Amino acid sequence: MKPVVRTAIAVAGVAALCAGCASSTTDTATSSSSAAPTTTTATAEVGAATPVLASVVAAPVPVAATDGKVHLAYELQLVNAMGFDVTLTSLAVKAGDQSLLTLTGDQLAYWTRALGAGQTPTTKLGPGQSGIVWLDVAVDGSTPVPTELTHTLDVTLAKPMPPLLPATMTEDVAHVTVSDHRPAVISPPLDGPMWLDGNSCCDMTAHRMAMNPLNGQLWAAERFAIDYLQLSPDGTVFKGDRSRPESYPYFGANIHAVADGPVVGVMDGLPEQVAGQSPTGLPLDQYGGNHVVQDIGDGNYAFYAHLKTGSVKVKPGDQLTSGQVIANLGNTGNTDAPHLHFHVMSTPDPLRSNGLPFVFASFELDGMMASMDGLDSLLQGQPAPMKPGFTPRDETETSPLTLDVMTYGNG
Repeated sequence: MKPVVRTAIAVAGVAALCAGCASSTTDTATSSSSAAPTTTTATAEVGAATPVLASVVAAPVPVAATDGKVHLAYELQLVNAMGFDVTLTSLAVKAGDQSLLTLTGDQLAYWTRALGAGQTPTTKLGPGQSGIVWLDVAVDGSTPVPTELTHTLDVTLAKPMPPLLPATMTEDVAHVTVSDHRPAVISPPLDGPMWLDGNSCCDMTAHRMAMNPLNGQLWAAERFAIDYLQLSPDGTVFKGDRSRPESYPYFGANIHAVADGPVVGVMDGLPEQVAGQSPTGLPLDQYGGNHVVQDIGDGNYAFYAHLKTGSVKVKPGDQLTSGQVIANLGNTGNTDAPHLHFHVMSTPDPLRSNGLPFVFASFELDGMMASMDGLDSLLQGQPAPMKPGFTPRDETETSPLTLDVMTYGNG
Protein backbone atom coordinates (compact mmCIF):
# COMPACT_ATOMS: atom_id res chain seq x y z
CA MET A 1 0.00 0.00 0.00
CA LYS A 2 2.85 2.45 0.56
CA PRO A 3 3.52 3.14 -3.15
CA VAL A 4 -0.16 4.00 -3.58
CA VAL A 5 0.00 6.41 -0.66
CA ARG A 6 3.05 8.14 -2.13
CA THR A 7 1.35 8.46 -5.49
CA ALA A 8 -1.77 9.93 -3.92
CA ILE A 9 0.28 12.52 -2.10
CA ALA A 10 2.06 13.53 -5.30
CA VAL A 11 -1.18 13.91 -7.27
CA ALA A 12 -2.89 15.70 -4.40
CA GLY A 13 -0.04 18.17 -4.40
CA VAL A 14 -0.69 19.05 -8.04
CA ALA A 15 -4.41 19.36 -7.37
CA ALA A 16 -3.79 21.60 -4.38
CA LEU A 17 -1.71 23.97 -6.48
CA CYS A 18 -4.55 24.25 -9.00
CA ALA A 19 -7.10 24.75 -6.24
CA GLY A 20 -4.98 27.47 -4.70
CA CYS A 21 -4.91 29.36 -7.96
CA ALA A 22 -8.67 28.98 -8.43
CA SER A 23 -9.48 30.28 -4.94
CA SER A 24 -7.76 33.57 -5.69
CA THR A 25 -10.13 34.39 -8.55
CA THR A 26 -13.38 32.55 -7.73
CA ASP A 27 -15.87 32.83 -4.87
CA THR A 28 -15.96 29.22 -3.70
CA ALA A 29 -19.23 29.76 -1.76
CA THR A 30 -21.23 30.58 -4.92
CA SER A 31 -19.37 28.72 -7.68
CA SER A 32 -21.05 25.76 -9.39
CA SER A 33 -19.32 22.49 -10.21
CA SER A 34 -20.77 22.77 -13.72
CA ALA A 35 -19.43 26.26 -14.35
CA ALA A 36 -16.99 26.60 -17.25
CA PRO A 37 -13.39 27.29 -16.20
CA THR A 38 -12.09 30.79 -16.77
CA THR A 39 -8.60 32.25 -17.08
CA THR A 40 -8.10 35.57 -15.35
CA THR A 41 -4.47 36.31 -16.26
CA ALA A 42 -2.51 36.08 -19.51
CA THR A 43 0.87 35.93 -17.80
CA ALA A 44 0.42 32.86 -15.62
CA GLU A 45 2.36 29.79 -16.81
CA VAL A 46 1.01 26.37 -15.91
CA GLY A 47 3.68 23.90 -14.79
CA ALA A 48 4.05 20.53 -16.50
CA ALA A 49 3.96 17.27 -14.57
CA THR A 50 7.34 15.51 -14.86
CA PRO A 51 7.35 12.02 -13.33
CA VAL A 52 11.07 11.70 -14.04
CA LEU A 53 13.34 14.43 -12.68
CA ALA A 54 16.62 15.08 -14.46
CA SER A 55 19.85 16.96 -13.86
CA VAL A 56 23.31 17.01 -15.39
CA VAL A 57 26.17 15.76 -13.18
CA ALA A 58 28.52 18.34 -14.74
CA ALA A 59 28.29 20.58 -17.79
CA PRO A 60 30.00 18.98 -20.80
CA VAL A 61 33.37 20.27 -22.00
CA PRO A 62 33.85 19.93 -25.78
CA VAL A 63 36.97 18.06 -26.92
CA ALA A 64 38.33 17.14 -30.35
CA ALA A 65 39.02 13.40 -30.69
CA THR A 66 40.80 11.04 -33.07
CA ASP A 67 37.60 10.27 -35.01
CA GLY A 68 37.50 13.82 -36.39
CA LYS A 69 34.56 14.78 -34.21
CA VAL A 70 34.10 17.03 -31.21
CA HIS A 71 32.71 15.08 -28.26
CA LEU A 72 30.56 16.33 -25.41
CA ALA A 73 30.66 13.52 -22.86
CA TYR A 74 28.49 13.94 -19.77
CA GLU A 75 25.93 12.20 -17.57
CA LEU A 76 22.22 12.78 -17.09
CA GLN A 77 21.00 11.78 -13.63
CA LEU A 78 17.36 10.68 -13.53
CA VAL A 79 15.03 10.21 -10.55
CA ASN A 80 11.66 8.49 -10.76
CA ALA A 81 9.49 10.71 -8.54
CA MET A 82 6.55 8.30 -8.68
CA GLY A 83 5.51 5.36 -6.50
CA PHE A 84 5.41 2.98 -9.47
CA ASP A 85 7.66 1.87 -12.34
CA VAL A 86 8.49 4.32 -15.11
CA THR A 87 10.01 3.08 -18.37
CA LEU A 88 12.17 5.30 -20.55
CA THR A 89 11.36 4.89 -24.23
CA SER A 90 13.35 7.68 -25.86
CA LEU A 91 15.87 10.37 -25.02
CA ALA A 92 16.72 13.15 -27.46
CA VAL A 93 19.44 15.79 -27.15
CA LYS A 94 18.96 19.00 -29.11
CA ALA A 95 20.66 22.33 -29.71
CA GLY A 96 17.78 24.64 -30.54
CA ASP A 97 15.86 22.92 -33.35
CA GLN A 98 18.82 20.71 -34.30
CA SER A 99 18.69 17.09 -33.18
CA LEU A 100 22.15 15.93 -32.05
CA LEU A 101 21.44 12.51 -30.55
CA THR A 102 18.43 10.22 -30.12
CA LEU A 103 18.51 7.02 -28.07
CA THR A 104 15.66 4.50 -28.10
CA GLY A 105 15.00 0.91 -27.06
CA ASP A 106 18.05 -1.30 -26.63
CA GLN A 107 20.33 1.60 -27.56
CA LEU A 108 18.95 3.67 -24.69
CA ALA A 109 19.30 0.69 -22.35
CA TYR A 110 22.96 0.27 -23.38
CA TRP A 111 23.77 3.75 -22.06
CA THR A 112 21.56 3.59 -18.93
CA ARG A 113 22.05 2.03 -15.49
CA ALA A 114 19.91 2.22 -12.34
CA LEU A 115 21.92 3.41 -9.36
CA GLY A 116 22.62 0.62 -6.91
CA ALA A 117 21.46 -2.09 -9.32
CA GLY A 118 24.78 -3.21 -10.77
CA GLN A 119 25.88 -2.94 -14.38
CA THR A 120 22.76 -4.33 -16.06
CA PRO A 121 21.50 -2.19 -18.96
CA THR A 122 17.98 -0.95 -18.31
CA THR A 123 15.26 1.48 -19.33
CA LYS A 124 13.11 0.93 -16.24
CA LEU A 125 13.27 2.91 -13.01
CA GLY A 126 11.45 1.55 -9.98
CA PRO A 127 9.54 3.68 -7.45
CA GLY A 128 11.83 6.45 -6.21
CA GLN A 129 14.79 4.92 -8.05
CA SER A 130 17.62 6.93 -9.61
CA GLY A 131 19.56 6.18 -12.74
CA ILE A 132 22.29 7.54 -14.96
CA VAL A 133 22.30 7.94 -18.74
CA TRP A 134 25.85 8.33 -20.05
CA LEU A 135 25.78 10.63 -23.06
CA ASP A 136 28.31 11.11 -25.84
CA VAL A 137 27.13 13.86 -28.15
CA ALA A 138 29.53 13.90 -31.10
CA VAL A 139 29.39 16.66 -33.70
CA ASP A 140 31.42 16.97 -36.88
CA GLY A 141 34.65 18.84 -36.29
CA SER A 142 33.87 21.32 -39.08
CA THR A 143 30.57 22.50 -37.55
CA PRO A 144 30.05 24.96 -34.70
CA VAL A 145 29.96 23.43 -31.25
CA PRO A 146 26.57 23.94 -29.57
CA THR A 147 26.47 26.25 -26.58
CA GLU A 148 23.13 25.12 -25.12
CA LEU A 149 21.66 21.63 -24.91
CA THR A 150 18.12 20.51 -24.12
CA HIS A 151 16.82 17.01 -23.41
CA THR A 152 13.46 15.48 -24.27
CA LEU A 153 12.46 12.28 -22.48
CA ASP A 154 9.62 9.98 -23.52
CA VAL A 155 8.31 7.69 -20.78
CA THR A 156 5.53 5.21 -20.11
CA LEU A 157 3.90 4.92 -16.68
CA ALA A 158 2.97 1.62 -15.06
CA LYS A 159 0.01 3.25 -13.26
CA PRO A 160 -1.24 6.17 -15.35
CA MET A 161 -3.66 8.65 -13.81
CA PRO A 162 -5.06 10.80 -16.63
CA PRO A 163 -5.37 13.62 -17.27
CA LEU A 164 -2.47 14.65 -15.01
CA LEU A 165 -0.38 11.53 -15.68
CA PRO A 166 -1.30 9.81 -18.96
CA ALA A 167 0.13 6.42 -19.88
CA THR A 168 2.75 7.93 -22.15
CA MET A 169 4.39 11.29 -21.58
CA THR A 170 6.99 13.54 -23.14
CA GLU A 171 9.09 15.63 -20.77
CA ASP A 172 11.42 18.52 -21.53
CA VAL A 173 14.14 18.23 -18.91
CA ALA A 174 17.62 19.43 -17.96
CA HIS A 175 18.58 22.43 -20.03
CA VAL A 176 22.37 22.82 -19.80
CA THR A 177 24.89 25.42 -20.91
CA VAL A 178 27.98 23.84 -22.49
CA SER A 179 31.12 24.62 -20.50
CA ASP A 180 33.62 27.11 -21.92
CA HIS A 181 36.51 25.32 -20.18
CA ARG A 182 39.34 24.62 -22.63
CA PRO A 183 40.88 21.12 -22.61
CA ALA A 184 44.49 21.17 -21.43
CA VAL A 185 47.04 20.70 -24.22
CA ILE A 186 49.65 18.32 -22.82
CA SER A 187 52.53 16.02 -23.71
CA PRO A 188 52.12 12.22 -23.45
CA PRO A 189 52.94 10.64 -20.09
CA LEU A 190 54.79 7.76 -21.79
CA ASP A 191 57.36 7.16 -24.51
CA GLY A 192 57.56 4.61 -27.29
CA PRO A 193 55.30 2.58 -29.62
CA MET A 194 52.02 0.67 -29.34
CA TRP A 195 50.49 2.17 -26.22
CA LEU A 196 46.89 0.97 -25.99
CA ASP A 197 44.17 3.21 -24.60
CA GLY A 198 42.39 0.33 -22.91
CA ASN A 199 39.65 2.02 -20.94
CA SER A 200 38.57 5.60 -21.61
CA CYS A 201 36.01 7.86 -23.23
CA CYS A 202 33.59 7.62 -24.73
CA ASP A 203 32.09 4.13 -24.72
CA MET A 204 30.59 2.40 -21.67
CA THR A 205 33.95 1.58 -20.17
CA ALA A 206 34.65 1.00 -16.48
CA HIS A 207 36.17 4.47 -16.25
CA ARG A 208 33.20 6.23 -17.82
CA MET A 209 30.75 4.38 -15.60
CA ALA A 210 32.68 5.07 -12.38
CA MET A 211 30.41 7.39 -10.39
CA ASN A 212 31.76 8.19 -6.94
CA PRO A 213 29.15 9.07 -4.25
CA LEU A 214 31.31 11.18 -1.97
CA ASN A 215 30.42 13.95 0.48
CA GLY A 216 26.78 13.90 -0.59
CA GLN A 217 27.44 14.32 -4.30
CA LEU A 218 28.12 12.20 -7.38
CA TRP A 219 31.52 12.70 -9.01
CA ALA A 220 32.71 11.39 -12.38
CA ALA A 221 36.44 11.77 -11.83
CA GLU A 222 37.38 9.13 -14.42
CA ARG A 223 35.22 10.43 -17.26
CA PHE A 224 38.26 10.75 -19.58
CA ALA A 225 40.72 8.50 -17.72
CA ILE A 226 43.03 6.23 -19.73
CA ASP A 227 44.47 2.86 -18.73
CA TYR A 228 47.69 2.40 -20.72
CA LEU A 229 49.06 -1.03 -21.62
CA GLN A 230 51.86 -1.50 -24.17
CA LEU A 231 51.44 -4.09 -26.90
CA SER A 232 54.48 -6.19 -27.81
CA PRO A 233 55.30 -6.66 -31.52
CA ASP A 234 53.15 -9.82 -31.50
CA GLY A 235 50.20 -7.92 -29.97
CA THR A 236 50.39 -9.42 -26.47
CA VAL A 237 50.98 -7.68 -23.13
CA PHE A 238 52.79 -10.38 -21.13
CA LYS A 239 55.02 -13.44 -21.51
CA GLY A 240 55.22 -16.34 -19.07
CA ASP A 241 53.71 -16.19 -15.60
CA ARG A 242 50.71 -13.86 -15.78
CA SER A 243 50.75 -13.25 -12.02
CA ARG A 244 54.22 -11.63 -11.97
CA PRO A 245 54.35 -7.90 -12.85
CA GLU A 246 57.82 -8.54 -14.32
CA SER A 247 56.18 -10.73 -17.02
CA TYR A 248 54.84 -7.54 -18.60
CA PRO A 249 57.69 -6.04 -20.70
CA TYR A 250 56.54 -2.45 -20.10
CA PHE A 251 56.52 -2.85 -16.28
CA GLY A 252 58.87 -0.15 -14.96
CA ALA A 253 58.53 2.14 -18.00
CA ASN A 254 59.32 5.80 -17.33
CA ILE A 255 56.37 8.06 -16.53
CA HIS A 256 56.78 11.65 -17.73
CA ALA A 257 55.22 14.90 -16.51
CA VAL A 258 52.66 15.98 -19.11
CA ALA A 259 53.12 19.71 -18.49
CA ASP A 260 54.89 22.28 -16.36
CA GLY A 261 53.51 22.73 -12.86
CA PRO A 262 53.94 21.90 -9.18
CA VAL A 263 53.37 18.57 -7.47
CA VAL A 264 50.46 18.82 -5.01
CA GLY A 265 50.11 15.20 -3.88
CA VAL A 266 52.24 12.05 -3.64
CA MET A 267 51.82 8.51 -2.34
CA ASP A 268 54.57 5.87 -2.45
CA GLY A 269 55.46 2.72 -0.57
CA LEU A 270 52.38 0.62 -1.36
CA PRO A 271 53.26 -2.91 -2.52
CA GLU A 272 52.89 -4.34 -6.02
CA GLN A 273 49.71 -6.36 -6.45
CA VAL A 274 49.52 -9.88 -7.86
CA ALA A 275 48.83 -9.45 -11.57
CA GLY A 276 45.90 -11.27 -13.12
CA GLN A 277 43.55 -10.80 -10.18
CA SER A 278 41.71 -7.90 -8.59
CA PRO A 279 42.74 -6.89 -5.06
CA THR A 280 40.22 -6.70 -2.24
CA GLY A 281 39.95 -4.80 1.04
CA LEU A 282 41.64 -1.61 -0.13
CA PRO A 283 40.82 1.62 1.73
CA LEU A 284 39.58 4.46 -0.44
CA ASP A 285 42.86 6.40 -0.37
CA GLN A 286 44.77 3.40 -1.79
CA TYR A 287 42.69 2.79 -4.89
CA GLY A 288 45.13 4.81 -7.01
CA GLY A 289 48.08 2.95 -5.53
CA ASN A 290 51.35 4.88 -5.54
CA HIS A 291 50.55 8.09 -7.37
CA VAL A 292 51.38 11.70 -8.17
CA VAL A 293 48.98 14.63 -8.48
CA GLN A 294 50.23 17.69 -10.39
CA ASP A 295 48.67 21.12 -10.85
CA ILE A 296 49.00 21.82 -14.58
CA GLY A 297 47.17 25.16 -14.49
CA ASP A 298 43.81 26.67 -15.49
CA GLY A 299 41.89 24.46 -13.07
CA ASN A 300 43.40 21.21 -14.38
CA TYR A 301 45.10 18.58 -12.19
CA ALA A 302 46.96 15.59 -13.66
CA PHE A 303 46.75 12.23 -11.90
CA TYR A 304 49.36 9.50 -12.51
CA ALA A 305 48.39 6.25 -10.75
CA HIS A 306 49.46 2.63 -9.98
CA LEU A 307 53.15 3.64 -9.96
CA LYS A 308 55.90 1.16 -9.18
CA THR A 309 56.77 0.78 -5.52
CA GLY A 310 59.61 3.09 -4.48
CA SER A 311 59.89 4.71 -7.91
CA VAL A 312 58.34 8.11 -7.24
CA LYS A 313 61.06 10.73 -7.77
CA VAL A 314 59.14 13.88 -6.78
CA LYS A 315 57.55 15.37 -3.68
CA PRO A 316 54.85 17.96 -2.98
CA GLY A 317 56.02 21.45 -3.91
CA ASP A 318 58.45 20.29 -6.62
CA GLN A 319 58.09 22.34 -9.79
CA LEU A 320 57.97 19.91 -12.72
CA THR A 321 58.78 20.55 -16.35
CA SER A 322 57.06 18.84 -19.26
CA GLY A 323 58.75 15.54 -20.12
CA GLN A 324 60.50 15.15 -16.76
CA VAL A 325 60.60 11.56 -15.48
CA ILE A 326 58.57 11.43 -12.28
CA ALA A 327 58.15 7.68 -11.59
CA ASN A 328 57.90 4.25 -13.20
CA LEU A 329 54.89 2.24 -14.35
CA GLY A 330 53.75 -0.28 -11.76
CA ASN A 331 50.92 -2.45 -10.47
CA THR A 332 49.92 -0.90 -7.13
CA GLY A 333 46.48 -0.13 -5.77
CA ASN A 334 43.25 -1.22 -7.45
CA THR A 335 44.74 -2.94 -10.49
CA ASP A 336 44.75 -6.39 -12.06
CA ALA A 337 47.66 -5.86 -14.48
CA PRO A 338 50.57 -3.41 -14.74
CA HIS A 339 49.42 -0.21 -16.40
CA LEU A 340 49.43 3.56 -16.06
CA HIS A 341 46.14 5.12 -15.09
CA PHE A 342 46.12 8.76 -16.19
CA HIS A 343 43.45 11.40 -16.04
CA VAL A 344 42.92 15.14 -15.70
CA MET A 345 40.49 16.40 -13.08
CA SER A 346 38.91 19.54 -11.65
CA THR A 347 40.37 19.29 -8.11
CA PRO A 348 43.49 17.74 -6.52
CA ASP A 349 41.34 14.87 -5.17
CA PRO A 350 41.57 11.85 -7.53
CA LEU A 351 38.07 10.64 -6.62
CA ARG A 352 36.15 13.71 -5.43
CA SER A 353 36.47 15.67 -8.67
CA ASN A 354 35.04 15.88 -12.15
CA GLY A 355 37.04 14.38 -14.97
CA LEU A 356 38.13 16.93 -17.56
CA PRO A 357 39.09 16.27 -21.18
CA PHE A 358 42.62 16.85 -22.44
CA VAL A 359 44.39 16.71 -25.78
CA PHE A 360 47.93 15.68 -26.65
CA ALA A 361 49.99 18.19 -28.59
CA SER A 362 51.09 15.47 -31.02
CA PHE A 363 51.32 11.70 -31.38
CA GLU A 364 51.05 8.96 -33.98
CA LEU A 365 47.86 6.93 -34.14
CA ASP A 366 49.09 3.43 -35.05
CA GLY A 367 45.74 1.64 -35.16
CA MET A 368 42.70 0.61 -33.18
CA MET A 369 41.67 -2.56 -31.43
CA ALA A 370 38.72 -4.21 -33.11
CA SER A 371 36.36 -4.36 -30.11
CA MET A 372 35.98 -3.97 -26.38
CA ASP A 373 35.69 -7.75 -26.11
CA GLY A 374 39.33 -8.00 -27.15
CA LEU A 375 40.49 -6.58 -23.81
CA ASP A 376 39.49 -9.72 -21.93
CA SER A 377 41.37 -12.02 -24.30
CA LEU A 378 44.36 -9.65 -24.26
CA LEU A 379 44.63 -9.96 -20.47
CA GLN A 380 44.39 -13.74 -20.84
CA GLY A 381 47.51 -13.75 -23.03
CA GLN A 382 46.00 -13.54 -26.51
CA PRO A 383 47.14 -11.00 -29.13
CA ALA A 384 45.05 -7.85 -29.40
CA PRO A 385 42.56 -8.11 -32.30
CA MET A 386 43.15 -5.06 -34.49
CA LYS A 387 40.91 -3.32 -37.00
CA PRO A 388 42.13 -4.25 -40.49
CA GLY A 389 43.19 -1.76 -43.15
CA PHE A 390 44.10 1.07 -40.77
CA THR A 391 46.65 3.58 -42.07
CA PRO A 392 48.77 5.13 -39.29
CA ARG A 393 48.56 8.90 -39.12
CA ASP A 394 49.84 11.85 -37.11
CA GLU A 395 47.44 13.53 -34.71
CA THR A 396 47.66 17.10 -33.41
CA GLU A 397 45.78 18.44 -30.38
CA THR A 398 43.29 15.61 -30.22
CA SER A 399 42.14 13.28 -27.46
CA PRO A 400 42.51 9.50 -27.79
CA LEU A 401 39.39 7.36 -27.78
CA THR A 402 39.14 3.99 -26.11
CA LEU A 403 40.91 1.20 -28.07
CA ASP A 404 43.27 3.62 -29.85
CA VAL A 405 46.87 2.37 -30.17
CA MET A 406 49.53 5.10 -30.23
CA THR A 407 53.21 5.90 -30.50
CA TYR A 408 54.43 8.63 -28.18
CA GLY A 409 57.64 10.62 -28.43
CA ASN A 410 58.54 11.88 -24.99
CA GLY A 411 62.00 10.49 -24.48
